[in-house]
Parts: sequence; structure tokens; C-alpha cells
Amino acid sequence: MADLKLNKVIKRFGEVETIHGVDLNIKHGEFVVFVGPSGCGKSTLLRMIAGLETISDGEVIIDGLTVNEVSPSDRGIAMVFQSYALYPHMTVKENMSFGLRLAKKPKEEIEQRVAEAARILKLEHLLDRLPKQLSGGQRQRVAIGRTIVRNPKVFLFDEPLSNLDAELRVQMRVEISKLHEQLGNTMIYVTHDQVEAMTMADKIVVLRDGRVEQVGAPLELYHNPVNQFVAGFIGSPRMNFLNAKVVKQEGNNATLQLVAGEEFTMTLDQPVKVGDYLLMGIRPEHLQIGDTGEIKIQLKVDVVEALGGSTFAYTEYAGEDQVVIVTDGSHIIPRGKTIQAGFNLTDIHLFDTDSAKSLLQKQKEPKVNAILAVA
Repeated sequence: MADLKLNKVIKRFGEVETIHGVDLNIKHGEFVVFVGPSGCGKSTLLRMIAGLETISDGEVIIDGLTVNEVSPSDRGIAMVFQSYALYPHMTVKENMSFGLRLAKKPKEEIEQRVAEAARILKLEHLLDRLPKQLSGGQRQRVAIGRTIVRNPKVFLFDEPLSNLDAELRVQMRVEISKLHEQLGNTMIYVTHDQVEAMTMADKIVVLRDGRVEQVGAPLELYHNPVNQFVAGFIGSPRMNFLNAKVVKQEGNNATLQLVAGEEFTMTLDQPVKVGDYLLMGIRPEHLQIGDTGEIKIQLKVDVVEALGGSTFAYTEYAGEDQVVIVTDGSHIIPRGKTIQAGFNLTDIHLFDTDSAKSLLQKQKEPKVNAILAVA
């Protein structure tokens, strides 16, 4: 079993603290993604788990053993870096077997492990090629194969797809997900791309400024963001935010008014006062064009991106921040015109303007409409 635990982990560079007491439990076999903007500490945290960065305080525990003072090679982990880090003068087979040869493993065992990794990654026909003879995706598969042959307890991926083009990134996302399903090892994956996080993870860890903002399954974070940062970071395009003023309040029921005068009533988790300003969030895909929805707003269309299967409309609402709509590709949206869009109360998120915390946590539930059974 390869459970991994971070217990109040802190990292300091001199007097500057960059990781602030991170607590995290990762169960055996989970695919966990660290996601956040550049500089949030996700790669530093990964390198501390790997033993490539010292831990200033706290504990990293793998399989019940505190590994703070254990060398990287003895932690039972293997790491795939953003750069492929392949030896240019070695063949694919030699690159994949290098660590095992360095550890003086028996020749038969090396051959067996390399052959199995090559089979899993579909590299059998490339074993005699040099890295310069491979595509970017093939090189990344070789780098992953080099970790598979070590049979680690935990795989660590540090933005492994950043150097690939868009099509290859999609392909490699699928291959890494299939690899996890096939091997069943614990995997920790670092990325700044929330689409990668949403499509690959069992569990997402959202980081900001060296702190964990929220941990949960992808759809849990999508439906139940604990604060404005998570709400804006998870989802593509990002959530729209509009100012709302409390104009009436009875207990936890508050009537809110948008800038252009539209009103709606919500039941909040926390009491508010008349005159308070809140931030209302609505996702682009929950806005519907036309005379539909419980709340209707008027939007001036600035830019339209027709992508075929879907259309993105970038609009302006009452002089506020840009409002994005994602709709079916069959919609023809006129640029420069004012259109009506609606949305439902169940799709609204509300945040406190001071703390940025969600005021609707208990009301937003992930919904499953149907389960498809395959015989």
C-alpha cells in the first residue's frame, strides 16, 4: 500500500516562507492533481515529496514511514519532469534501462522490465531509436517508461505535457489516465492547466500562495467551490462574477439586486445585512440566450468565437466586467447587438466580498441525471 501523508509541511527559503503548513492525505491508488497559478508552490511541494527539496518543518510520510531524511532513491518514488531529460546518445531501450543498470540489477530482470514497460506504452518498435528520431509524444512516453521499470510506489509528474502541442497534450492525457488505470499506482500530477486537472484527477488539490484552498473530486470543486478563487480557477472559461446588493433580508433569506436592477431571493448559509454587497457567480455554460431562465439580463455582444460545436460570446453587462456565454454552435449571435440571456437560481454562486468565501455551500450539489450501464 502506497499511502502518502503531508503533515503541516513548511518550506522556507531563508526568511521567506513559501509553503505554509500543508496537510494532505493521499490514499493508495489515487490519481491526485496539484493545480494552481504559477508561483503557488505546487512544484515545490512535489519536489519536497520527492526529496529534491529539503523540508523546513513538518513531515512527509510514505507507507507510514517519515521520509524527511530519506534519500530520493530510497523513497520508492519515480518522477517525470517537464523536460524529457533523455540521454541523446542512448537508444530508447538504453534510456529506459539506465537506472536499473546503475543499480546493478540482473540482466534478465532488466530485459523483462523494459519489455513490459515498452508493451504498456506501445514503444516496442522504437526501442532501438535515439531520442532525436522520436516525436515529442514518443519522448515523453520514453520518460514515463523509465519510471515504470523502477516499479515505484508513487509516480510524480511535474507538468509533463507543457512542451507538447495541443493535440499531443490531449493524446497524452488519455494515455497517462489509461496507464494509471492499468498500473493502479499512486500518482501525483502537477499542472497549471485546470482542464488537465478536471479530466485526469480522482482528487484535485487547489493551491494558492503556498496554501491549500480546497481538496476534492473534480465535480465537487466545480459545483461546490469554497471561495471565489476556486470558483474562478476551476471551469473553462472561468466563472462570470457580477456585483449584487442586499436590498431585503429576513433571517437567512436575502433579496439581491444586480447593477441593472434585476432582483432575486436566495437562502444563504450566513446572515447578511441590507446594504451589503456580495459577488454573484454564474458559469458561462449556465447562461441561456433568449427568453428563458428565472433571471434575465441584457448583454451587449463584443466578440463572438464560433468553434463549430460550441460558440463563445464575450459580452458586456451594465458597464461591469466581461460576461462570457458558452452556447450551442448552431446559435448565430450578432456582434455589436444587445441580447437577452437568462439563468436559474440553482446555478448561482454567491461570495462574501471581504472574505471571498462561498455563502451557498449547502445548496450546491453535484447532480447525476443518469448512469449508463454497458453489458
